[in-house]
Amino acid sequence: MSSPKSNAALERLGHDLRSARLRRRVAVADLAARAGTSPSTIARLEKGDPGVAVGTLADVLVSLGLIENLADLVDIRKDDLGLALTSERLPQRGRSYAARLRKQERQGDKDGKNEPDDVDPNGVAF
Repeated sequence: MSSPKSNAALERLGHDLRSARLRRRVAVADLAARAGTSPSTIARLEKGDPGVAVGTLADVLVSLGLIENLADLVDIRKDDLGLALTSERLPQRGRSYAARLRKQERQGDKDGKNEPDDVDPNGVAF
């Protein structure tokens, strides 16, 4: 069962798909043939039926030349909440190169090995 918000969004999507199809002067049957589906599925999609598969939507968007819009649907670069949560989890300070070397040396002593890794003093690992 869909929520009222998702139903409204799907209806708007269906209306926009219908408008795009009509602007291109493409009949429902022709769009269905191009997308590899049935005319009744196109009609359901244009009515905002939540039971239509996302793959069918993608095929219809390809047929209409609008597939790039599907890829931008959830653009993580524009996800303000996700970006804010990520920035809260960032470390407050970074580790220095010297601290990493000391940690490697301590781990080498614990393992019984005292061989340093092949690390250049400039910070380039080999």
